[in-house]
Amino acid sequence: MGDAFIRHIELLGYEKRFFPSQHYVYMFLVKWNDLSEKVVYRRFTEIYEFHKALKEMFPIESGDINIENRIIPHLPAPKWFDGQRSTENRQGTLAEYCHALVNLPHKISRCLHVINFFKVRHDDMNPVTDSQIKKPEVFLLPKDSKKNLTDITGPIVLQTYRAIADYEKGSTSEMALKAGDMVDVVEKNENGWWFCQLKNKRGWVPAAYLEPMDGPDESEELEPNYAGEAYTVQKSYTAVEEDELTLKEGDTIEVIHKLLDGWWVIRKDETTGYYPSMYLQKAGEVNTSVKSQLRNRGAPPRRSTIRNVKSIHKQGRKRISQETYRRNSRKYIQNQRNMRANSQNKANVISKSQ
Repeated sequence: MGDAFIRHIELLGYEKRFFPSQHYVYMFLVKWNDLSEKVVYRRFTEIYEFHKALKEMFPIESGDINIENRIIPHLPAPKWFDGQRSTENRQGTLAEYCHALVNLPHKISRCLHVINFFKVRHDDMNPVTDSQIKKPEVFLLPKDSKKNLTDITGPIVLQTYRAIADYEKGSTSEMALKAGDMVDVVEKNENGWWFCQLKNKRGWVPAAYLEPMDGPDESEELEPNYAGEAYTVQKSYTAVEEDELTLKEGDTIEVIHKLLDGWWVIRKDETTGYYPSMYLQKAGEVNTSVKSQLRNRGAPPRRSTIRNVKSIHKQGRKRISQETYRRNSRKYIQNQRNMRANSQNKANVISKSQ
C-alpha cells in the first residue's frame, strides 16, 4: 500500500495519571491509511516540542520568513504549572490543531516527523503503573464539544527573560548564554532548570541566571509554609555554603519554602537550610531509579553564588534571610507543641472529672 500516512487524528480526551507523579496526558485516536486505528498518549510538553521542530523543518509554511505564508497552525506554549483546568481548556485548541495538521500539504502531513511522533510506542500499549498508586482518571471529550469551544485557550505569549551573567553549558541538552541575552522560556521546571529558546537554539538553562523583563520575579514564588511538606532525600548532598544542609539518601525532611532557582528551604528536625529540590521526592511517592534525567546533570547554581551579576533587579528583589526562616520555623514548632500540650491537659482534666 506504499508508505504509511495518517488519515485522521481525533482527540478523545485526557488522563490524569499518578505515577511516577501526578501529570496529564492527552489521548489521541490515530487512523492510518491501512485502515488501522491506534490510541496514543502524549504530554502537552511533548506535543509542543514536536510543533516547534515541525516549524523549523518548514520555515516558509510556519511563517518565519513571511507571516502571510503561514499554514502550519498555531499552538499555545505550555504553562509553568499545567493543572487540570488548563489541560481541559486546551482540548478544543488541540482538536483543531490535529484536524489542521493532517490536512496540510502531503510534504508536511506525511513527513517522517509527523509519522514517527504519532506511531504507537511501548508506553502506549503498556502504560507505566503501580498497584500502590491510584489508577488513572479518564476524562473523555464530549461528542458535541465543537459546539462549546468558548473556553478554548488562545495562543500564549512566551515570557521573555534576560541572562544576568555568562553561562557555559555542561551538556548537549543545555544552552550557553551570554550576559544580556534575551530568551523565551518554554517550560519552568521546579527543580531550577528551565527550558528556553534563543533564536534557533533551545536547551535547559539554570533559572538562577535569568531575570524577567518586567520586574523581580519573587511574586511567582509561593509564600513560606512553616507547617512543612514531608519529602524524602533521594540523593545525598554535602553543603558547600554555610546556609545549606548536608543530608544522606533516605533522610526525611520537611520543605518550608519552594524557590524558583531549585534550591528549597527545608527543615531537618529544628534545623533549616537550602537543599537542591531535584534530590528530593515527596513522601508517599513510589521511588523510581531514574525519576528525572535532569538529576544526572547535578544541582543548578544558586542565585546567591553567581558572581558579577549585572541585574537591574538585583536591588529590588526581596530576600528572606536564613535566620528569619529559622526563627519563624522554631516559632511554628513551639506553637504546635503548646497546642498539643493544651489539648492533652484538657483531655486529662475531662478524664479526671468523670
